Amino acid sequence: MTAADWLSLLAHFLVLSLLTVGGAITVAPDMNRFLVQERHWIDDAQFNASIAIAQAAPGPNVLFVGLMGWNVGLNAGGYATAFFGLLVTMTGIMVPSSVLAYLAASWGHENREHRAVRAFKQGMAPVVVALMMATGYILATGKTPDVRDWPLWLVAFASAMIVWRTKVHLLWLLGAGAVLGWFGLV
Repeated sequence: MTAADWLSLLAHFLVLSLLTVGGAITVAPDMNRFLVQERHWIDDAQFNASIAIAQAAPGPNVLFVGLMGWNVGLNAGGYATAFFGLLVTMTGIMVPSSVLAYLAASWGHENREHRAVRAFKQGMAPVVVALMMATGYILATGKTPDVRDWPLWLVAFASAMIVWRTKVHLLWLLGAGAVLGWFGLV
């Protein structure tokens, strides 16, 4: 990878950082588009493994970003560049959002009684839900949406309704999804 490629990677993650409402996982679909589909710096298996390993490991789930950077660097030339890739992606995803979160939280706390501040907080909830759904779809299928995936959409919709309207524990839904996947139904 050239210096321009590293700068492109950093710039992309700096911009994504400002879109991470609800956490870094919400911009995973765009990371997939950039790293896997456009640049071919990592493949789908590395992308999915990065997220799976980070979610299974204790600690913050933003670690998957570092693993993606690690894989980009590893594919580019070895362990030294893997560490550099980790630093580039983590710096890019953490610095802008951290600064913005600090400034916005300070301002929001000072102005918490304003109607616009309360409306903004309530209006961001559907955005976060939609971003999480897009991430789930990319992770579940590894591809762009397709109407032929109706069983997957049906299970996702049913799960969302069950979570919303009942007190069924999420582990039961995860188990049901695993059984459906085991039998190849989704």
